[in-house]
Amino acid sequence: MAAMADVTEPGTPEPGAAGLPDPVRVLIVDDDALVRAGLSMILSAAPDITVVGEAADGAEVPGAVSQHRPRVVLMDIRMPRVDGLTATETLRARPDAPEVIVLTTFDADEFVLRALRAGASGFLLKDTPPAEIQRAVRRVAAGEAMLSPTVTRRLIAHVAAPAPPSRTRAADRLDQLSEREREVALGLAQGRSNAEIATDLHMSIATVKAHVSRLLIKLELNNRVQVAILVHDAGLV
Repeated sequence: MAAMADVTEPGTPEPGAAGLPDPVRVLIVDDDALVRAGLSMILSAAPDITVVGEAADGAEVPGAVSQHRPRVVLMDIRMPRVDGLTATETLRARPDAPEVIVLTTFDADEFVLRALRAGASGFLLKDTPPAEIQRAVRRVAAGEAMLSPTVTRRLIAHVAAPAPPSRTRAADRLDQLSEREREVALGLAQGRSNAEIATDLHMSIATVKAHVSRLLIKLELNNRVQVAILVHDAGLV
Protein backbone atom coordinates (compact mmCIF):
# COMPACT_ATOMS: atom_id res chain seq x y z
CA MET A 1 0.00 0.00 0.00
CA ALA A 2 1.40 3.39 -0.96
CA ALA A 3 2.25 6.00 1.64
CA MET A 4 -0.57 8.21 2.85
CA ALA A 5 -1.30 11.56 1.26
CA ASP A 6 -3.77 14.42 1.64
CA VAL A 7 -3.60 14.24 5.44
CA THR A 8 -6.01 16.67 7.07
CA GLU A 9 -4.49 20.02 7.98
CA PRO A 10 -4.68 21.11 11.65
CA GLY A 11 -7.82 23.04 12.39
CA THR A 12 -9.92 21.34 9.68
CA PRO A 13 -13.55 21.21 10.87
CA GLU A 14 -14.83 17.82 11.92
CA PRO A 15 -17.30 16.10 9.53
CA GLY A 16 -20.90 16.58 10.47
CA ALA A 17 -20.26 20.00 12.01
CA ALA A 18 -22.79 22.75 11.39
CA GLY A 19 -23.03 23.54 7.69
CA LEU A 20 -21.02 20.49 6.60
CA PRO A 21 -22.40 17.25 5.10
CA ASP A 22 -22.14 14.03 7.04
CA PRO A 23 -19.01 12.01 6.22
CA VAL A 24 -19.20 9.17 3.72
CA ARG A 25 -19.56 5.90 5.66
CA VAL A 26 -17.31 3.15 4.30
CA LEU A 27 -17.11 -0.60 4.95
CA ILE A 28 -13.84 -2.33 3.99
CA VAL A 29 -14.01 -5.98 2.88
CA ASP A 30 -10.73 -7.85 2.35
CA ASP A 31 -9.31 -11.13 3.64
CA ASP A 32 -5.87 -9.54 4.18
CA ALA A 33 -5.71 -7.76 7.54
CA LEU A 34 -2.79 -5.59 6.37
CA VAL A 35 -4.76 -4.37 3.35
CA ARG A 36 -7.74 -3.54 5.57
CA ALA A 37 -5.49 -1.64 7.98
CA GLY A 38 -3.83 0.30 5.16
CA LEU A 39 -7.12 1.27 3.56
CA SER A 40 -8.55 2.27 6.93
CA MET A 41 -5.57 4.58 7.59
CA ILE A 42 -5.83 6.16 4.15
CA LEU A 43 -9.57 6.80 4.36
CA SER A 44 -9.53 7.94 7.98
CA ALA A 45 -7.05 10.65 6.99
CA ALA A 46 -9.83 12.36 5.01
CA PRO A 47 -12.13 14.61 7.09
CA ASP A 48 -15.18 13.77 4.98
CA ILE A 49 -14.84 9.96 5.08
CA THR A 50 -15.29 7.60 8.03
CA VAL A 51 -14.58 3.85 8.15
CA VAL A 52 -17.51 2.31 10.01
CA GLY A 53 -16.49 -1.33 9.85
CA GLU A 54 -14.45 -4.12 8.30
CA ALA A 55 -15.14 -7.65 7.09
CA ALA A 56 -12.71 -10.44 6.20
CA ASP A 57 -14.93 -12.39 3.78
CA GLY A 58 -17.93 -11.95 1.54
CA ALA A 59 -19.97 -14.13 3.88
CA GLU A 60 -19.71 -11.41 6.53
CA VAL A 61 -20.88 -8.59 4.26
CA PRO A 62 -24.70 -8.76 4.64
CA GLY A 63 -24.49 -8.65 8.43
CA ALA A 64 -21.84 -5.92 8.41
CA VAL A 65 -23.90 -3.76 6.04
CA SER A 66 -27.02 -4.17 8.19
CA GLN A 67 -25.04 -3.28 11.30
CA HIS A 68 -22.94 -0.37 10.01
CA ARG A 69 -25.12 1.08 7.19
CA PRO A 70 -22.23 2.15 4.91
CA ARG A 71 -22.73 4.41 1.89
CA VAL A 72 -19.81 2.76 0.07
CA VAL A 73 -18.30 -0.75 0.32
CA LEU A 74 -14.72 -1.40 -0.77
CA MET A 75 -14.95 -5.06 -1.85
CA ASP A 76 -12.06 -7.43 -2.47
CA ILE A 77 -12.71 -9.75 -5.42
CA ARG A 78 -10.82 -12.88 -4.36
CA MET A 79 -11.75 -14.19 -0.92
CA PRO A 80 -11.70 -17.79 0.37
CA ARG A 81 -15.33 -18.54 1.26
CA VAL A 82 -17.64 -16.07 -0.48
CA ASP A 83 -15.94 -14.03 -3.21
CA GLY A 84 -16.54 -10.37 -3.93
CA LEU A 85 -18.60 -11.09 -7.03
CA THR A 86 -21.17 -13.12 -5.11
CA ALA A 87 -21.20 -10.61 -2.26
CA THR A 88 -21.72 -7.73 -4.72
CA GLU A 89 -24.62 -9.47 -6.44
CA THR A 90 -26.23 -10.11 -3.06
CA LEU A 91 -25.75 -6.54 -1.89
CA ARG A 92 -27.00 -4.86 -5.04
CA ALA A 93 -30.23 -6.88 -4.86
CA ARG A 94 -31.08 -5.28 -1.51
CA PRO A 95 -33.32 -2.21 -1.20
CA ASP A 96 -31.24 0.94 -0.60
CA ALA A 97 -28.06 -0.98 -1.41
CA PRO A 98 -24.73 0.73 -0.73
CA GLU A 99 -22.45 1.53 -3.64
CA VAL A 100 -19.67 -1.00 -4.25
CA ILE A 101 -16.11 -0.38 -5.42
CA VAL A 102 -14.32 -3.63 -6.14
CA LEU A 103 -10.66 -4.05 -5.18
CA THR A 104 -8.25 -6.07 -7.27
CA THR A 105 -4.56 -6.67 -7.90
CA PHE A 106 -5.10 -6.89 -11.65
CA ASP A 107 -6.60 -4.20 -13.91
CA ALA A 108 -7.69 -6.68 -16.59
CA ASP A 109 -9.62 -9.25 -14.60
CA GLU A 110 -12.66 -11.10 -15.90
CA PHE A 111 -14.06 -11.12 -12.36
CA VAL A 112 -13.93 -7.31 -12.26
CA LEU A 113 -16.08 -7.06 -15.38
CA ARG A 114 -18.53 -9.56 -13.88
CA ALA A 115 -18.68 -7.51 -10.68
CA LEU A 116 -19.38 -4.36 -12.70
CA ARG A 117 -22.17 -6.15 -14.53
CA ALA A 118 -23.52 -7.19 -11.12
CA GLY A 119 -23.83 -3.56 -10.07
CA ALA A 120 -20.46 -2.38 -8.74
CA SER A 121 -19.83 1.32 -9.42
CA GLY A 122 -16.18 0.89 -10.36
CA PHE A 123 -12.95 -0.64 -9.21
CA LEU A 124 -9.62 0.26 -7.68
CA LEU A 125 -6.24 -1.39 -7.91
CA LYS A 126 -4.81 -2.14 -4.48
CA ASP A 127 -1.75 0.01 -5.25
CA THR A 128 -3.83 3.07 -6.17
CA PRO A 129 -2.38 6.27 -4.61
CA PRO A 130 -4.12 7.27 -1.34
CA ALA A 131 -5.53 10.54 -2.69
CA GLU A 132 -7.12 8.65 -5.61
CA ILE A 133 -8.71 6.14 -3.23
CA GLN A 134 -10.26 8.98 -1.24
CA ARG A 135 -11.42 10.67 -4.46
CA ALA A 136 -12.97 7.40 -5.70
CA VAL A 137 -15.02 7.01 -2.52
CA ARG A 138 -16.28 10.60 -2.76
CA ARG A 139 -17.11 10.24 -6.44
CA VAL A 140 -19.04 7.00 -6.05
CA ALA A 141 -20.89 8.30 -2.98
CA ALA A 142 -21.99 11.26 -5.11
CA GLY A 143 -23.47 8.95 -7.74
CA GLU A 144 -20.60 9.03 -10.23
CA ALA A 145 -18.69 6.03 -11.56
CA MET A 146 -15.06 5.16 -10.91
CA LEU A 147 -14.10 3.74 -14.30
CA SER A 148 -11.77 5.42 -16.75
CA PRO A 149 -12.12 5.03 -20.54
CA THR A 150 -8.74 3.24 -20.75
CA VAL A 151 -9.71 0.75 -18.06
CA THR A 152 -13.09 0.15 -19.71
CA ARG A 153 -11.45 -0.72 -23.04
CA ARG A 154 -8.95 -3.07 -21.38
CA LEU A 155 -11.65 -4.88 -19.42
CA ILE A 156 -13.89 -5.30 -22.44
CA ALA A 157 -10.94 -6.55 -24.51
CA HIS A 158 -9.99 -9.03 -21.76
CA VAL A 159 -13.12 -11.12 -22.23
CA ALA A 160 -14.63 -12.51 -25.40
CA ALA A 161 -16.59 -9.98 -27.43
CA PRO A 162 -20.36 -10.40 -27.21
CA ALA A 163 -21.75 -12.88 -29.70
CA PRO A 164 -23.92 -11.34 -32.46
CA PRO A 165 -27.23 -12.22 -30.73
CA SER A 166 -26.01 -10.56 -27.50
CA ARG A 167 -24.85 -7.49 -29.41
CA THR A 168 -28.22 -7.30 -31.16
CA ARG A 169 -30.09 -7.56 -27.84
CA ALA A 170 -27.96 -4.77 -26.37
CA ALA A 171 -28.59 -2.57 -29.42
CA ASP A 172 -32.33 -3.27 -29.24
CA ARG A 173 -32.41 -2.14 -25.59
CA LEU A 174 -30.69 1.11 -26.51
CA ASP A 175 -33.14 1.74 -29.37
CA GLN A 176 -35.79 2.75 -26.83
CA LEU A 177 -33.73 5.81 -25.87
CA SER A 178 -34.21 9.27 -27.27
CA GLU A 179 -31.36 10.81 -29.26
CA ARG A 180 -30.31 12.94 -26.28
CA GLU A 181 -30.41 9.96 -23.94
CA ARG A 182 -28.21 8.00 -26.34
CA GLU A 183 -25.69 10.85 -26.33
CA VAL A 184 -25.61 10.78 -22.54
CA ALA A 185 -25.26 6.98 -22.57
CA LEU A 186 -22.28 7.28 -24.95
CA GLY A 187 -20.72 9.78 -22.58
CA LEU A 188 -21.09 7.31 -19.72
CA ALA A 189 -19.50 4.58 -21.84
CA GLN A 190 -16.54 6.88 -22.45
CA GLY A 191 -16.04 7.20 -18.68
CA ARG A 192 -17.01 10.88 -18.60
CA SER A 193 -18.33 12.63 -15.50
CA ASN A 194 -21.65 14.48 -15.33
CA ALA A 195 -19.79 17.78 -15.60
CA GLU A 196 -17.86 16.65 -18.68
CA ILE A 197 -21.01 15.35 -20.37
CA ALA A 198 -22.77 18.62 -19.56
CA THR A 199 -19.97 20.59 -21.22
CA ASP A 200 -19.87 18.33 -24.28
CA LEU A 201 -23.63 18.42 -24.82
CA HIS A 202 -24.17 22.07 -23.77
CA MET A 203 -26.61 21.29 -20.97
CA SER A 204 -26.68 21.77 -17.22
CA ILE A 205 -25.34 19.17 -14.81
CA ALA A 206 -28.85 18.87 -13.35
CA THR A 207 -30.18 17.98 -16.81
CA VAL A 208 -27.47 15.35 -17.25
CA LYS A 209 -28.40 13.82 -13.89
CA ALA A 210 -32.05 13.74 -14.95
CA HIS A 211 -31.12 11.97 -18.20
CA VAL A 212 -29.01 9.43 -16.28
CA SER A 213 -31.94 8.72 -13.95
CA ARG A 214 -34.25 8.15 -16.93
CA LEU A 215 -31.65 5.90 -18.57
CA LEU A 216 -31.50 3.67 -15.50
CA ILE A 217 -35.30 3.42 -15.36
CA LYS A 218 -35.75 2.74 -19.08
CA LEU A 219 -32.94 0.19 -19.26
CA GLU A 220 -33.78 -1.35 -15.85
CA LEU A 221 -30.18 -1.02 -14.66
CA ASN A 222 -28.68 -0.27 -11.24
CA ASN A 223 -26.05 2.32 -12.07
CA ARG A 224 -24.16 4.21 -14.79
CA VAL A 225 -21.42 1.58 -15.08
CA GLN A 226 -24.00 -0.96 -16.26
CA VAL A 227 -25.17 1.58 -18.85
CA ALA A 228 -21.56 1.91 -20.04
CA ILE A 229 -21.17 -1.86 -20.35
CA LEU A 230 -24.45 -2.13 -22.28
CA VAL A 231 -23.22 0.51 -24.75
CA HIS A 232 -19.98 -1.45 -25.17
CA ASP A 233 -21.96 -4.68 -25.65
CA ALA A 234 -23.90 -2.97 -28.43
CA GLY A 235 -20.64 -2.11 -30.18
CA LEU A 236 -21.24 1.64 -30.11
CA VAL A 237 -17.80 2.57 -28.67
